[in-house]
Amino acid sequence: MSEGPWGYVAGRLLALLFVSALFGYLFGQPLAWLSAALLAYLGWHLWHLWQLESWLRRKLGEPPRDAAGLWGGVFAQLHRLRLQSRARKKRLARVLKEFRKSTQALPDAGVVLDKDNAIVWLNEAATRLLGLRPADRGQRIENLLRAPEFAAFLRAARTDSNLRMASPPDEAVKLSLQVVPYGETQHLLLAKDITHEVRLETVRRTFVANASHELRSPLTVISGYLDSLAGDPELADYWREPVDEMARQSERMRRIIEDLLTLSRLEASAPEAERDYVDVAAMLTVLRKEALARPQRPGVIELHLDTEAGLLGVESEIYSAFANLIGNALKYTPTDGRVSIRWRMEGEEGWMSVEDDGIGIPAEAIPRLTERFYRVHKGRDRTTGGTGLGLAIVKHVLQRHGGRLAVESKIGAGSRFTCRFPPGRIAAGPEATDGHTGGDGAVPGDATAAAAGSGSGSEAGRAPTSP
Repeated sequence: MSEGPWGYVAGRLLALLFVSALFGYLFGQPLAWLSAALLAYLGWHLWHLWQLESWLRRKLGEPPRDAAGLWGGVFAQLHRLRLQSRARKKRLARVLKEFRKSTQALPDAGVVLDKDNAIVWLNEAATRLLGLRPADRGQRIENLLRAPEFAAFLRAARTDSNLRMASPPDEAVKLSLQVVPYGETQHLLLAKDITHEVRLETVRRTFVANASHELRSPLTVISGYLDSLAGDPELADYWREPVDEMARQSERMRRIIEDLLTLSRLEASAPEAERDYVDVAAMLTVLRKEALARPQRPGVIELHLDTEAGLLGVESEIYSAFANLIGNALKYTPTDGRVSIRWRMEGEEGWMSVEDDGIGIPAEAIPRLTERFYRVHKGRDRTTGGTGLGLAIVKHVLQRHGGRLAVESKIGAGSRFTCRFPPGRIAAGPEATDGHTGGDGAVPGDATAAAAGSGSGSEAGRAPTSP
């Protein structure tokens, strides 16, 4: 309050005390007169307080009573605050009404969940896509949507991942679900209809698979005739170079078709790969031997086996992923360079890394490496026979095995590609998986010998020098 009302109150109190003291002096018993004056003053304030409480309990639109001094200011200030509060409530009510209208009009389902996953609020799309009703408020959503994958998705509470599942009211409708934090303890469950997108993906996969399959037969015929022409001694010399180039391009086309078919098979497979035992040491030993047999390769190809652990997965897929990574390192490393292959444990994870000292990759290109047909060095990739699909295959294989790919590179200093497999995919030995074995023909003894003969600084795998 301002100083004016308080000065008025202080003046009235002093005047009352002076008058009561004067009456006590004139008529005797000054304490009695002072006590009576203070009681009268207190009663006056209590009466105004009662008036204030009565006014506050009445309708908001009723104006305050007139009061002198400090109480008049209190009544006026409270009246202004009540009017401002009523205006704010009206604005908030309009905003809330518009918000509810907008959320009800959203095509995506929205469900607000509390910390116990009980439904707090839902829009109309949640009824259409998830089968929930307004009467379900207060119930735990996992008791209404009983899909096991949905319950596991809620328990994981990951905001960076989506769940694809069929709509409970209509299994023909496919949904993409995401959970995002909302408020301090709540979460917002969003469900989007992706039926059209799923249908387009299916059409694309089917087209790629069918087209690739149909192209194999005519390409085989063309390659056969080109091989016959290349081996014909009567072929004119000016035709040999074009025939050889056509043969190289047909072989490159064959590899593209094979990679497309591999991708189609991976996309059509279950999200999670099977769990057969894979002898990683033996597999990498075979891959190193295949790399050493290449006519054009780096001078040193090392293999370091720091663990005897294996993997649980599909051997052919893991072999394809490892072969693509090693093949890339061989292609982009000069003949006097070095490629190092390593299998080790980092904590509870299994890491398979391929490191080279080749030309390296620009930092801006690393996020796009696993895109189909993406090439960092377009002209060089075509001359080296690359399909542009190898790292896309690696990505899909790792996704099916719960792994991830990490890439480190520096221009002119080489690259390191690391496949990281989760603890659930690590196996100590074949006995842990009821006798499932790798089946690639190599034995662990070969892997151990390769590791022993290719330690840091060894010359194992160095290309022979020309006589």
